[in-house]
Amino acid sequence: MASQRDIRGRIQSVRNIQKITRAMEMVAAARLRRAEQRIAALRPYATALRKMTGQVVAAAQTMPNFPILEERENVENVGILLVTADRGLAGAFNSQIIRAGMRRRAELEGEGKTPVWYASGRRGVSSLQFRGLEIAGGYTGFTERPAFSDARTIAQDLTAAYVDGKVDKVEIYYNGYISPLTQEVRHETLLPIQQIEALTGEVEEGTPEHEGQSQHRRALWIYEPEPEEILQRLVPDYVEISIYRALLESTASELGARMTAMRNASDNAAEIIEDLTLEANRQRQAEITQEIMEVVAGAEGLR
Repeated sequence: MASQRDIRGRIQSVRNIQKITRAMEMVAAARLRRAEQRIAALRPYATALRKMTGQVVAAAQTMPNFPILEERENVENVGILLVTADRGLAGAFNSQIIRAGMRRRAELEGEGKTPVWYASGRRGVSSLQFRGLEIAGGYTGFTERPAFSDARTIAQDLTAAYVDGKVDKVEIYYNGYISPLTQEVRHETLLPIQQIEALTGEVEEGTPEHEGQSQHRRALWIYEPEPEEILQRLVPDYVEISIYRALLESTASELGARMTAMRNASDNAAEIIEDLTLEANRQRQAEITQEIMEVVAGAEGLR
């Protein structure tokens, strides 16, 4: 049985850890507010750009002879970008992205395709390296406050890999921010751009709603220059904005997950302190009882 001194030492250690977890919770909460504001400012623009790109793709009669717009018939190499954090202590925030990436790896290998790995954040890079996987691109040091230049760097590498034929498709996994308590793993296809229609909320082809939607688009939209030329300018911006949004969503999700994890850790520390205090009081009571019994026994012996 641990001595009373050992128990009180453990209580002090847990209290010190509780101070750290509470401080980390407060810091995450303060940063989360700013991250939410950045997301709120970007989401309308990113959504509008995505819809515009989808409409231009639908309006284009033929895809222009532009490498980034080429859709490969045989998809052999699939680029996968995992958006994680530089730090841990955020619950399942990083691990759920890694697990989603590994499930996708199993699917692709089952279809005879090869995943090409890209990772944002030290946790993602280290996890892939630990598994012995070759990383085509690793990006670290900015996950707590990503800038648009960081997204542009990643987008340029992914676009170059697609244009050069190193990958035939580009996908991204990231944590979408819903609330400080809720984050969801999102999977999107960045390239080829023809698959953007699945993300614009369009209805099925051949239905009356689809025909009415197409007539509505033709009636209201006049493109100058031609849609094919617009796509050449629009697609790089779309890829950059999509990655930038994923980085911002991931940052807010990380802060929310860390705030929740640290709050749970503080609550658990309080419970441990309560249990250890009760144990210390019992130990102290047992020691006092033992001392009384020894005094009584000594008094009986003197009679």
